[in-house]
Amino acid sequence: MRKLFLLPVFLSLLSLPVTLSAQCTSAPPLTGLYAGLDGPAQYVVSLPSPVTCYNGQMIFFAHGFVPPGAPSNAWLAQLALPDGTTLPSLVNSLGFGFAASSYSKDGLATPEGVHDTLELVNVLQHLGIPVQKYFVTGASEGGTIAVKALEDNPVFSGGVAVCGPIGSFQQEINYLGDVRVLFDYFFPGVLTTGMPGESAISIPLALQLNWFTVYRPNVLKALAANPLATLQLLSVANIPIGLNLSNAGDAITGALSENVFATNDTRVTLHGSPFDNRTRVYHGSFNDARLNALVARFSRDAVDLGPYETTGILHDPLVTLHTTADPIVPFRQELLYAAKVQANNSSAELTEIPAPAYGHCNVTTAQVSSALLLMLLKATF
Repeated sequence: MRKLFLLPVFLSLLSLPVTLSAQCTSAPPLTGLYAGLDGPAQYVVSLPSPVTCYNGQMIFFAHGFVPPGAPSNAWLAQLALPDGTTLPSLVNSLGFGFAASSYSKDGLATPEGVHDTLELVNVLQHLGIPVQKYFVTGASEGGTIAVKALEDNPVFSGGVAVCGPIGSFQQEINYLGDVRVLFDYFFPGVLTTGMPGESAISIPLALQLNWFTVYRPNVLKALAANPLATLQLLSVANIPIGLNLSNAGDAITGALSENVFATNDTRVTLHGSPFDNRTRVYHGSFNDARLNALVARFSRDAVDLGPYETTGILHDPLVTLHTTADPIVPFRQELLYAAKVQANNSSAELTEIPAPAYGHCNVTTAQVSSALLLMLLKATF
């Protein structure tokens, strides 16, 4: 009943971003360094201009995965939506302040992301910026960070999570690992570098350094040369491609890219490998018996995934936005999270919005604006 009561009010506010954008722009950003969980982190703070636009409320943004070794400012590219609209300008146009930061660790950094995002409260206090309410948002890995920050910290009055693995981090690990071992089964040798000890859970440096120039093109050639194997891979790994088969190459190489650039760091960070397919029974190929007999098998090490898993315990409104054909973080993560929330009697605080599109975080400015407005509306009532 609460959702139905809010719906007409929400619909009446959909024109708000357009109205405010003509009045409120962004002041020059404030930047600097602060002490994160594992070392220094960068921050960006953007306030509406003129100052009379500022409503005294801040929206924090948690960015997604940044590969280890990336330039220190690589995370800043994630402050723009696919259509080029920047998040600071969008948030400022609504009268809200915007704050985001890098994390004190690249790669797998959920605990660091939660801690460092929360530290932005202290940054704003140091800058002398008055704040009445805080909200937290995030995308991809940052979606999980935003959810965990909202679940665990009463300082936040609401949140928005976009395309994050919020339902089960273990299942996300298993999905990406499955894509790799199944690719190696259907296309043996394509991702082999000849380095000793290489496997789906031990990625040689040569594969990372030459991914975009050699191995990704080789993967695309192999997929095109053997369409029957490609279809079987899509079926068995359950890789979302939407309604267009031409998305297959992008979807498969996207998932494989996560394996190539995230696996080693994940193993080092967790002090072991979380991937386990020992008892997995794969199905959907032309010969499932052969597949299950020959596919590479790996055992999960005794790693603690607690800091990377959500609880589903919500005390404040959360709105999620997720593309229905996301090949990196499949939409089924939303269903898993909804089940967690329901088990904890928190369903009244959760609204999940499916975005009917292909791609990871491929959402529009209008969709993000609507998700933000709905969250803010729920936080008001």
